[in-house]
Amino acid sequence: MPVLESSIDPGSGEYARNREEMLALVSEIRDIEARIRRNSERQKEKFAKRGQMLPHDRVAALLDRGSPFLELCPFAGTGMHDDDGKDEVAGGNIIAGIGYVAGRRCMVAASNSAIKGGAISPMGMRKSLRVQELALANRLPLVTLAESAGANLTYQSEMFVEGGRTFANQARLSAAGVPQVTVVHGSSTAGGAYLPGLSDYVVVVRGKAKIFLAGPPLLRAATGEIATDEELGGAEMHAGIAGTAEFVAEDDWHGIQIAREVMDKIGWQPQSVAPPRRPRPPRYSPDGLAGAVPVDYRRPYDVREVLARLLDDSDFLDFKAEYGAATVCGIGAVEGWPCGFIGNNGPIDPAGSVKAAQFIQLCNQSGTPICFLQNTTGYMVGTEAERGGIVKHGSKMIQAVANSTVPHFTFLIGGSFGAGNYGMCGRSYDPRFIFAWPNARTSVMGPEQAATVMAIIMEEKMRRSGAEPDKAVLDVMKAKMVKKMEPETTALFGSARLWDDGIIDPRDSRQVLAWCLATTADAAARTLRPNSFGVARG
Repeated sequence: MPVLESSIDPGSGEYARNREEMLALVSEIRDIEARIRRNSERQKEKFAKRGQMLPHDRVAALLDRGSPFLELCPFAGTGMHDDDGKDEVAGGNIIAGIGYVAGRRCMVAASNSAIKGGAISPMGMRKSLRVQELALANRLPLVTLAESAGANLTYQSEMFVEGGRTFANQARLSAAGVPQVTVVHGSSTAGGAYLPGLSDYVVVVRGKAKIFLAGPPLLRAATGEIATDEELGGAEMHAGIAGTAEFVAEDDWHGIQIAREVMDKIGWQPQSVAPPRRPRPPRYSPDGLAGAVPVDYRRPYDVREVLARLLDDSDFLDFKAEYGAATVCGIGAVEGWPCGFIGNNGPIDPAGSVKAAQFIQLCNQSGTPICFLQNTTGYMVGTEAERGGIVKHGSKMIQAVANSTVPHFTFLIGGSFGAGNYGMCGRSYDPRFIFAWPNARTSVMGPEQAATVMAIIMEEKMRRSGAEPDKAVLDVMKAKMVKKMEPETTALFGSARLWDDGIIDPRDSRQVLAWCLATTADAAARTLRPNSFGVARG
């Protein structure tokens, strides 16, 4: 049995320093999550007076009590548009994730209407698209708790064209046989009216739900007709006259219970697929991941130390360990789920490239999912690497990643630079799920390296023009570039732009990966009943 042996001393000063630095970053991330919640809870009294539940409470009521919930993209839009990343942090004004509803694993999306009426920002729109993409890829019913003021018109030019894709995705989900259940808690107007219109099952809350293409003021301005909210698009009208809704609820709680009842009654398979192996804990606690990995990506470590704290019994079949040694490939299991792993102990060289490409093909042959543990400066450069065929061999790895059909899971656990981000299945290569540790760094290259490259180019340009380079000027230029690039490489910067599906505590990595493996296994075992155009409303 090839058990990994850890060489890390938990009592060492280095381990303590790593842990302290990593947990400080985790604390910063948790603080942002708490600020989003506090921002929403400012409206608690207002919602209570209206007889409504706060959005986070709606989600809690929808989910099976005590069951796990994997929140997705909680930092969408942080520091962008109207989100200042501080007091006005909003998470895209959407709460989203995967959890159990009436015993069924579902995708859940809820408008955070306690923040700016749930108005959708550009990154909130992109978060919705990601939620739909994951629901379709993983064959997850989509339960939506809707109450939104619609698109933030200040940013309409960044949202209008691409935003139409959300409705196309709804139609495609329905046609694929993936049910969509929507509870309308309040306003769902203009383009938002198509959200319930394209859902398969719609619940409206009496006296609160408002569904119309044009509200009373716009209607009066456009046609001169005068109508109240209720007459134009209230719950009773849509349930009894227009037929847009199947169910009428008396309040938020009742609407959520109807949604749970729908999920219980529609015949969606409740059982989860059992893992093929008996789950066993690692020999080294996942808690040690906070100290096993340095926060600074420039400090080397063996990625096998991460694997020893992820894998069942720390059991790892190391594939071609002595060939292309800087690229670590092998097979293990997480909570009983077999999985291939590719990690980095240095730049990806020609041998590591072809090794990884072969390993990816073998995983596809056996139907084994692959987890990429990214900590790479990129592909090896230099005369030796070029003569060794790094371009053609690196291309083989990229071809294998791009065309692989088994589920991919990517964890950004350190640096993710240059084409290494691509070869190790970064966001642009469509991993099924991708998460970042709070120490992750992503960019075309490290800020210092980029600044040095630009300084060399400037120096050579000055010499060609006959001028003597001024070292002081070049140093100032380098410092400015590092200062600009540094914040643009951080985990939070990337997560705000949906370069990942969320920033996680390293200590939660095993649980998150196991959840994702189980989700994709359920999807693979599930039989859908597709039709040509989706379910049209009567």
